[in-house]
Amino acid sequence: MSLRLLPPLLRNEPTVADMLSAGSVAVAVPEAAVAFVVAGLCHLGERRPVLVVTATVADAERLAHDIGAFVGDEATELFPAWDTLPFERVSPEVATMGRRLELLWRLGMGPGPELSRPDPPAVVVAPVRALLQRLGPVDESAVPVVVRRGGQVDQAALVERLVALGYRREYQVEHRGELAVRGGIVDVYPSTGDRPVRIDLWGDEVDRLTAFDPGDQRSVHDMADVVLHGCRELVPTAEVRRRAAELADTEPWGRAHWERIAEGQLFDGMESWTPWLADGERLLPDLVGPGGRVVLVDPRRIRDRASELLDEEASLAGALAVTWGAVEAGSGSAEQAFPRLHVSFDRLLARCQAPVLTMLPAAEGPSTPAVSAHGWDPVFGDRARLAGRLAALAQDGYCVTLCAEGAGSAARLAEVLGEEGLAVPVVDAAAGGDELGRPGIRVVVAALDRGFVVASAKVAVLAEADLTGRRRPHRVARARARAVDGFFDDLAPGDYVVHRQHGVARYAGMVTRTVGGASRDYLLLEYRGDDKLYLPSDQIEALTPYSGGESPSLSRLGGSEWSRTRAKARAAVHEVAVELVNLYRRRLQIEGHPFSPDSPWQSELEDAFAYVETLDQLRAVDDVKTDMEAATPMDRLVCGDVGFGKTEVAIRAAFKAVQDGKQVAVLVPTTLLAQQHAQTFADRYSGFPVRVEMLSRFL
Repeated sequence: MSLRLLPPLLRNEPTVADMLSAGSVAVAVPEAAVAFVVAGLCHLGERRPVLVVTATVADAERLAHDIGAFVGDEATELFPAWDTLPFERVSPEVATMGRRLELLWRLGMGPGPELSRPDPPAVVVAPVRALLQRLGPVDESAVPVVVRRGGQVDQAALVERLVALGYRREYQVEHRGELAVRGGIVDVYPSTGDRPVRIDLWGDEVDRLTAFDPGDQRSVHDMADVVLHGCRELVPTAEVRRRAAELADTEPWGRAHWERIAEGQLFDGMESWTPWLADGERLLPDLVGPGGRVVLVDPRRIRDRASELLDEEASLAGALAVTWGAVEAGSGSAEQAFPRLHVSFDRLLARCQAPVLTMLPAAEGPSTPAVSAHGWDPVFGDRARLAGRLAALAQDGYCVTLCAEGAGSAARLAEVLGEEGLAVPVVDAAAGGDELGRPGIRVVVAALDRGFVVASAKVAVLAEADLTGRRRPHRVARARARAVDGFFDDLAPGDYVVHRQHGVARYAGMVTRTVGGASRDYLLLEYRGDDKLYLPSDQIEALTPYSGGESPSLSRLGGSEWSRTRAKARAAVHEVAVELVNLYRRRLQIEGHPFSPDSPWQSELEDAFAYVETLDQLRAVDDVKTDMEAATPMDRLVCGDVGFGKTEVAIRAAFKAVQDGKQVAVLVPTTLLAQQHAQTFADRYSGFPVRVEMLSRFL
């Protein structure tokens, strides 16, 4: 549920009124209330967008999460920083670059019809690292491709445009940024999408547009349109190619890379050459016009973090300039040999036309205006104390809102307060009306990281984390095309592995490369002809164990042999698939017991889960429950490493079966696991009339 009715109550806070009327001003705002005050500026003011600057990525993610609860997730965007070091010859995540390009497009960068450009978000939250980074030549790549069902599309032109935006052609789409063409069908995995999209063409007309599952390639649902944002912030435009050709002559130490870019090639790590190929010093704050607003949250920490970033980049530049042969060792000019990816802090807002609001964590003097707010003192497990504090606030005319993560948690919170003599209603999104803005106490379902009390506005908000002490992560786990295999634990130098793009290699061990004081772990892969590939450890999922024989032939980097091998494997897989289809066709003829759809108790049990489910976990739960409700016997195996959430899948499936009057047996391999699982099941079912017993060799 959105808490949009609460920020307008800040109209009674005099300091907020001064912020709205003044231009650039410094105000003391306690950390717990920063998100609420920013939301109040959006609701009560007319300036758009509001650019909120934080010192770290974690601060930006938390703040964006809480601001979204007050103004709506659709009105809040996080501008992420690259997840790579400057000059590191590794490309950032496709999803990261896609989100950045999407936001740049919404803020007005790039040519195109303005009627099709969406409005900019009301709030943009960004860590200082993302804002100090120079924007590359993204004027063309920022413009997305829009495909609508029933529209006219030239297939050849569409594919050419997507390739120009950085999409990579593959036989089958499995990862973000991939593209596949089969006859009149174009499959593409958008850089900003959760699922790939299938564009079915009838001539030049888009006959059908569907999202599909990358695992089984089956369509999931129809779509009216899709917006395909770019996958790379550096693409070989005519101007980029011209500059790369010039650099091949003036900077011979990097000729091999300059020539590849000059030829129009796309390759991993090409974004690391952005400082040489970027045009001028364009930053995201330059796109915020006079009608917007900039908010610096704790400017001292922001400036310190900016200084650290610049020092790290200078050290990296100095070390790499010598390593790559740009300058001679001991020349004294190594740190000045390379252009910089990040600019100084003084340049950050130099060309920004919007007024700047500085939010200090505490007043620096008696003349500094301050918002009279504070966070909640710990109340872990003290029900009576919590009920007393809430009752006192309500008697003083406060609008008190208790935020629970789910419907089950909301109901239990209201029940606990009721046992303490405090009747508190649970307000839902559909029937809430304007009740949230009135004095009194109510419980809502809303995810919030921290609560606060604003005395002058008579507003108090309590987050579930203030009660439990658990802070829920805001990052949603990325979808994987396959599970992370357990072979990495036993991977030893000399073992053979398969890289999904480069083929069979010999693993030579982990290598820690320290450049300019910044260290990073790499997997060293050896290929034919003494070729070597340093794979960052966070990209390990690109590898699979080799299982074809004891002494395979190594692939050659950049060769075509691996592509031919993959084609042969696809043909063999096709034959196996035909056999499996025939097998499962026979299985579908067997009748089974269809379980009932989810009940309210099922929803309450699932809402009471104390952690954020991973995408794979949610998918497993949905698939298992779908199987249970079908009229055919279940035939499914759920796989996952220790700690990946398999038990929770079993808990929900067993509960669903019990509600149909069935008895469920959970079989485990050891007595210790039997005891642990019995306790886990009993704890999860404690609020329901379900009996859990254990049977082992000790009983």
